[in-house]
Amino acid sequence: MKGIILSGCVFLLILLIAQQSFAQKRIYLAPDDHTDYMWTANEAEYQDVFLTTIDYYLDQMDATAASPPPYQARWNADGSFWLWVYQKNRSVTQFQRLINRIKDGHFSVPLNALVLSSGGTPAEAILRGMYYPGLIQRAHGIDFPLAIAMENQTLPYGLSSLWAGSGAKYSWKGVCGCATHVPHLSNREREIYYLGGRDDSRILMKWNSLLLNITGDNTSIGSYAEGRDPYATIPFIDTDMSFATRYPFPVIGVFGKGEDDLITIDDEFVTAAKQLTTEKRQVIVSNQLDFFRDFEAHHGAELETFAASYGNEWELYSASMAEVSARVKRAVEKLRSADALATLVSLKNSTFMNSRIAARDKAMLNFGLYYEHNWTADGPVSRADRADWQRRIEGEITSYVDTLHEDAKNQLSTMIARSGTNPRFYVFNSLSWNRTDYADFPVDNKSLIHVVDVATGQQVPWQYVRIDGQTRLRILASDVPSVGYKVFEIRNGAGISFSNAVSAIGNIIENDFYRITVSNTGAITSLIDKTQGNREFVRKINDRWVNDLGGRGGSFASKNPGAVSVTLRVISMSPHLHTTRITLIRGSNRIEIQNDILQNFGETLTWGYSFNIDSSDVWHEEVGAVIRAKLLPNGGHYSPQNARYDWLTINHFADVSDDNVGVTLSNPDAYYMKLGNSTLTELDTDTPQLSILAGGQVDGKHFGIPNQGGDSRFLQRFALQTHGAFNQTAAMKFSLEHQNPFVTGVVIGSNPVYSENSHTFLTISDPDVLLWALKPAEDGINQGVIARVWNQANVARDYTLSLASDILSGKRTTHIETDIDDAMIISGDLSASLTAHQMQTHRLQLR
Repeated sequence: MKGIILSGCVFLLILLIAQQSFAQKRIYLAPDDHTDYMWTANEAEYQDVFLTTIDYYLDQMDATAASPPPYQARWNADGSFWLWVYQKNRSVTQFQRLINRIKDGHFSVPLNALVLSSGGTPAEAILRGMYYPGLIQRAHGIDFPLAIAMENQTLPYGLSSLWAGSGAKYSWKGVCGCATHVPHLSNREREIYYLGGRDDSRILMKWNSLLLNITGDNTSIGSYAEGRDPYATIPFIDTDMSFATRYPFPVIGVFGKGEDDLITIDDEFVTAAKQLTTEKRQVIVSNQLDFFRDFEAHHGAELETFAASYGNEWELYSASMAEVSARVKRAVEKLRSADALATLVSLKNSTFMNSRIAARDKAMLNFGLYYEHNWTADGPVSRADRADWQRRIEGEITSYVDTLHEDAKNQLSTMIARSGTNPRFYVFNSLSWNRTDYADFPVDNKSLIHVVDVATGQQVPWQYVRIDGQTRLRILASDVPSVGYKVFEIRNGAGISFSNAVSAIGNIIENDFYRITVSNTGAITSLIDKTQGNREFVRKINDRWVNDLGGRGGSFASKNPGAVSVTLRVISMSPHLHTTRITLIRGSNRIEIQNDILQNFGETLTWGYSFNIDSSDVWHEEVGAVIRAKLLPNGGHYSPQNARYDWLTINHFADVSDDNVGVTLSNPDAYYMKLGNSTLTELDTDTPQLSILAGGQVDGKHFGIPNQGGDSRFLQRFALQTHGAFNQTAAMKFSLEHQNPFVTGVVIGSNPVYSENSHTFLTISDPDVLLWALKPAEDGINQGVIARVWNQANVARDYTLSLASDILSGKRTTHIETDIDDAMIISGDLSASLTAHQMQTHRLQLR
């Protein structure tokens, strides 16, 4: 019976192919010049290529304007950076000529700035890297429905959700099939499908199997240069039964021309379209979008929606400059507080952002450049030049964020009212729930004082700490409002005496929650949770404990003991000179870990995190999605084929849990982790161990930057929290609190417009809906405040977002701030709904 059914299926497939062979096929031939930025040539050369190429094809479009539409010249840039360079270097008239060609469908530009390897990238960095097309979209009335991630053989799970939320509808992926460990690229399960997300979004994805044509190289269908030789590829897809079996549709896309060439300027596609058109096939010079619209209209209903992560490959090479990459990640996170502070300031001083627009736009674009796909660094551009370029891009990002943060913090200092003569400082919380945590305020000397919460009149625990050569007043700030602040006053003389809530004696550090034993290399060899019956959470696995870099030997010291916190410091020379600082905090079940590697290294280093949890599940924030580290057939989110499993993304957190107990690991600086004994082809879901990549050339000396580009200092922090059953919202909140410390600033009160006690700017009614970004609109504060939220729940949520002032009107926007439709404003508050795991952005106008 099974044989009969199988024969029937084969017959139907053959019949379908046969029927379609009689219909005229429509083959869309889309030219491009694949951009290997800072790989094929340097910046100046590539930007000159952009200008020359755009001018050439604009002229060709004019020259073929009278031809039938299939034979009119078209061009496809593979990054919005082409548009940026053209706008900066050509006249307004010339730029408008280009805009007109985008509008009439002869020139296409995707949302991504360049060809990126996006695995590991923070979600907000993905979005900010697409802000420039948003500016162009609103200024010139054009859409950007395409986003791409080319050549690299892997793709993260949540990227499509971020693209779809930014306005993309379509994507195509062609791979190189080179420098890869990903298996069976010539045998994909689906050639075209809807690429889905955990939020129920989807985009139409063309990702063909890498099938070799008669030339025998990787420039045929499925590659990133499918149309490199149209005279070989088009007859191949028209007659090859293997392709027809995999792709039984008469609407076919053949995309890509330039491969690794520096420049592509010719009329071959126009000529080929004419010469290769027959009675049975119409070849069309394509802008890619025409293919997707044709296919979706005629065959979209026949497609399935599929979602999976394929792991990481070329993006891993950013770990060969681990500290530089970490600084970009820190800037993304610091931008959360900087933007929130800038919002409060801009609402009272509408000119605050005016002088920094150019720096802002460049920094946002740079988020889309830093993760450019040629981290392989194995091309004509030297590794030294590539490393210098990465440092410059990071430096421009960091400089903008640091300056915005400092300026906004200082401006807010002048806006908070004050009375009396005692020194006062504010503690600002950028997150959307009330928090209790420590806050550090720089001071010049250690005098006898006490500190009072101005809002309550109560004294608070405090102590002096010495960090990086600076004395700071550390307080325990309780119940600091959601996206708001509290003010504290420093008074002379001794006040209430607060006991030390934490002790550090020898190699043991302890508070009400934990008793932790530390080795002389900084590894945690025992973690006892007192609140769970003295349960041990550490187990030695593969000769690694927790926070274990390896090596042996070192020394202990207790640092900064006081009423708020205490730190146990370890200095070890092995395997490289490094310090570890483990801090426990009064009333908190967060274990803070700061590691500083203080010398250069060339090998691949990892921090081992081995947990005493049987039958464990690992959940982790990947790229725009929190996913389960198991294969799809086992209830996880990883593709069972065409994937690489040795290094997975760890953005804000990873969590190791069984049904009843677990540990969340917060991660501000690193990008990638290995599960247990996972290999290139096997995902180990049985071993409760994470190995966090501290840095290295993971695929050998030929890919990435050798010896960390000469860097000799690496900051790599973590935090741990034990818990019961896994809760995604709790894990995300824990990591956000760790990675977004309170901001403090002196209260000056010279321009008092905010309360002298406390202030709450924003609240969200549903605890699973977290504020992800709050900022002045890119088009100016007069265009409103932008609020982006992310639903962490597994179900849909209705929520209310309230601001300190009534909301007069609002719009639901794309993530790049282009309006979609009206928001529902009820009694001055935003009322909205989210699907499970959805991220959503609104523009809000205040009274």
